[in-house]
Amino acid sequence: MSTAEVLEIGRDAVFVLLKIGAPVMLIALTVGLTISLAQALTQIQEMTLAFVPKILVIFLTLAFLSPFMLNTLMVFTQRLTDRIAGLG
Repeated sequence: MSTAEVLEIGRDAVFVLLKIGAPVMLIALTVGLTISLAQALTQIQEMTLAFVPKILVIFLTLAFLSPFMLNTLMVFTQRLTDRIAGLG
């Protein structure tokens, strides 16, 4: 296995990581920003008010996007095992 192939596998792994993690992180960022803005406008500084809605939205997002995430990981794993099988 050459250095270029190892770098390509690493690049693919990072791309898959971003493809899986970015939607959840962006939604969490949006919800957190919206809640923080509402807290700043109403001057309610309760920690659970920021935590509970954000964690609920993250769980719902994970439940909704889990087929996409699983498919992405399966495709990556299949490509990786095909490369490993091609070595021998």
